[in-house]
Amino acid sequence: MKYLFFLIIAVFAIASCNNAGDDSESPRNLEALRKDSAKFTTVQWLDTAYNFGAKKMGDVVNITFRCKNTGDKPLYLIDVRPSCGCTVADYTKEPVAPGREGRVDAQFDTKKSHAGDVHKSIFVTTNTAAGEGHRSLLFSGTVLADSATAK
Repeated sequence: MKYLFFLIIAVFAIASCNNAGDDSESPRNLEALRKDSAKFTTVQWLDTAYNFGAKKMGDVVNITFRCKNTGDKPLYLIDVRPSCGCTVADYTKEPVAPGREGRVDAQFDTKKSHAGDVHKSIFVTTNTAAGEGHRSLLFSGTVLADSATAK
């Protein structure tokens, strides 16, 4: 019985430690940032479209899209989602200070796509005003079949 009491106390202590402080980057709080106009900022996308040219099937294409916080509050890249499974994206997860740049790095795996012309998107949500809070970053190019050669 004594051990059960200590186990319960330990569970509550651990749970309270995990909830201590401001967890401003939790998914729930980031979603709240998207809706809280008092925390909106402005963003300038320095790169929104990229053409990678012609690549052989099996190549991996790395692409970087940059954005600049042009407002006076921290910029958060709240959600970054590629349009398909052939692309993975990583992005600046910490707040981007006013005047600083953030980035979305994409990696397109041609093996998971198809030969021919491709047009792909990455959807980004930020804590900016309605209409600006959602951005599509686009990339395109041609994937050459195994027997073709890249230019």
